[in-house]
Amino acid sequence: MMKIVFMGTPEFSVPILEGLYNHHEILAVVTQPDKPVGRKQALIPSPVKAWALNKKIQLFQPKKIKEDYDLIKNLNPELIVSAAYGQFVGMELLNHPIHRSINVHASLLPKYRGGAPIQEAIKAGDTETGVSIIYMEKKMDAGDILATQKILIEDNDTGETLFHKLSLLGRDLVLKVIDDIEHGRVTTIPQDDSKVTFAYNITKEQERIDFSKSAKEVRDHVRAYYPNPGTYTFIAGDLCKILHCEIVIRHHDEEPGSIIEIMKDRFIVACGNQSCLAILTIQPQGKKPMPVRDYLNGNGKEILKKVRRVGE
Repeated sequence: MMKIVFMGTPEFSVPILEGLYNHHEILAVVTQPDKPVGRKQALIPSPVKAWALNKKIQLFQPKKIKEDYDLIKNLNPELIVSAAYGQFVGMELLNHPIHRSINVHASLLPKYRGGAPIQEAIKAGDTETGVSIIYMEKKMDAGDILATQKILIEDNDTGETLFHKLSLLGRDLVLKVIDDIEHGRVTTIPQDDSKVTFAYNITKEQERIDFSKSAKEVRDHVRAYYPNPGTYTFIAGDLCKILHCEIVIRHHDEEPGSIIEIMKDRFIVACGNQSCLAILTIQPQGKKPMPVRDYLNGNGKEILKKVRRVGE
């Protein structure tokens, strides 16, 4: 049994933390400070914090862990395990445990270093991705690889479903790696810097749909960002999230973004390369997500007939 300090923040991290808790001694959990959410800016704890509080495990939420880490050092962990923590950690702390510090990263490194590897893999149309366990270094996601495991990206996978699959994969793989560390079976592979790509945190502009791309590219974009942060376009000047869509086998000569047809439960939008996309679920500004059927039964049909184009 290893004495571990765990660092993580989102829902992705929770199954990994729980797996470690069931097999090792968790000395403390480190997570990001609570963030204000919504109009009232209520402080919401991270999923990792909620889990740790429920288990009554010591919790630490430094604003800047590069400056505030003595508490962790004083616990003398044998290993630090990080999974989507969200802050850079200084080398003095990373090298403090006898077995150093490792990170569970949701891509096949050196591909997609950064904070949004899962979304980027789907958006890029990749057919496979995976998990990498690496030693943590000063440079982001650049450490030597201890283990990797691949998984197929199914055509119906979204950011949500792939997060869950890779979290469970990461849980099982990191437990195997820790067992190898305990028994002196560790082998590492340096990353090939010539093959490095990045998947930085998603910006608001990246969430906007570009209908000049092919229908497949737009659909991959929508499912990659579902449910968070989501993708959007503009309808009659109002921001509208697109939550579900599907490719339509149909050619056209319309400008991208043009509304080709309005049906009972969907509307068809022209995309690039003479391809088409059916919009199935949307979230108009200030409203809850709804099937397009409900939107059209309201005033949506008249709006679409009037504008004849989305994205403006």
